[in-house]
Amino acid sequence: MAENKAISQNEYLSLSSEIMSVRKRGEVPLAYVRTYGCQQNVADSERIKGMLDKAGFSFTESVDDADFILFNTCAVREHAEDRVFGNVGALKNIKRKHPSVIIALCGCMMEQEHVAKRIQDSFPFVSLVFGTNCLHEFPRLLYNTLLYGKRTFLRGNTDENVYEGIPIKRDGLFKGFLPIMYGCDNFCSYCIVPYVRGREKSRRPEVVIKEAREMIEAGYKDICLLGQNVNSYGKGLDPRPNFSTLLKEIDKIEGDYILRFMTSHPKDCTKELIDTIAQSKHISHHLHLPFQSGSNRILELMNRRYTREKYLDIINYAKERIPDLSLTSDIIVGFPGETYDDFKETLSLIKEVEFTSLFTFIYSRRKGTPAATMPDVATDDEKSAWFKELLKTQEEIAAKRCENMVGSTQKVLVEEKSSNKEGILSGRTNGNIIVEFAGDESLIGSFKNIKITKARNWILNGELVKE
Repeated sequence: MAENKAISQNEYLSLSSEIMSVRKRGEVPLAYVRTYGCQQNVADSERIKGMLDKAGFSFTESVDDADFILFNTCAVREHAEDRVFGNVGALKNIKRKHPSVIIALCGCMMEQEHVAKRIQDSFPFVSLVFGTNCLHEFPRLLYNTLLYGKRTFLRGNTDENVYEGIPIKRDGLFKGFLPIMYGCDNFCSYCIVPYVRGREKSRRPEVVIKEAREMIEAGYKDICLLGQNVNSYGKGLDPRPNFSTLLKEIDKIEGDYILRFMTSHPKDCTKELIDTIAQSKHISHHLHLPFQSGSNRILELMNRRYTREKYLDIINYAKERIPDLSLTSDIIVGFPGETYDDFKETLSLIKEVEFTSLFTFIYSRRKGTPAATMPDVATDDEKSAWFKELLKTQEEIAAKRCENMVGSTQKVLVEEKSSNKEGILSGRTNGNIIVEFAGDESLIGSFKNIKITKARNWILNGELVKE
């Protein structure tokens, strides 16, 4: 059958289903989807799974059993890229044993020219490669790959459109991600994201609010709004809404749920946003606000477009307006040109703010970013020593913060049973702090009041409050 451009994406999925009904190896065609990287990648994979579901696939956790294998890749750090290449290479044996298997790669790595070329030259058993802004084309790409058997590479992130109506198969039953925007305009000097995800584009507020309402009505208790910089939501829309307005509208929806969001950029974090959180019924009292470095000199080299002073100003306002606020952040150690004196400024900021927890990374050079060509002054050993010092400092702060919660009663969303402790459940507070307590598995997916009895650095122990 010749390709017909008038065919809708749903029709492509139906046609793919017909093909797979014949070429499947088992009773039903099986897909294996592995996601690397951030929450946005997870949300993208949920849409790909939604389309695969419409194409008649069921899902498996075993690559050996799969008729379709997809890796959704991450380009943020070198280690993640190395893992992908190693795991893709291991698929060669599966393709040799089962020639009909379709192997596909997508995500941020695929938008890098040198990566796509390496895949094309060194991994001939990979049939389909597509970029971050091509999800809406997946039904056509899948059909053409199945029908013609030719290798297909579709990349490029200059498309300014936002495509709605893509089916979703969410991984969780009571926790879910809700993208509100895509791309990034910040161009931090160390970050590859703007180059692989393209410019910022926002979903219309009525579409986001409708999806949030559907999730709440479906029983979702924890909804996380996603964007590379949610604080700049609304760019490109006319009239332009802002993020605070969107949060207020979603917060009006009735139900028992927590509303979270990430990631926020300090340069766009406003006091209006803090006021919105303080006045809300459902928004989590947790703010993830990456500061990356406490040194103004390094912040300028990073092109972060805020100062240490501005960051502390918004943090202090937030603490004043939301006394029980839980603060988390990202930090890069060993950025090109960073000295120990710069690093000490980061340590002093950590001590001043007293974060609940931190996501810490030693700088990873990303080809194609301005920082990749910047001269370095610190050795790897020095960076490792700084990193250990940072972790020790934060552990002491986290232990102190958690200790202050002992004796309090927290509303906790029960998430899962412990993997190594019989009869123990795990959940998160409104402030996104992990709590472990004894309880029955039937409690998973519900909110329960837990009295905190013990602090263990960044994890709390508690006991169920009888109702």
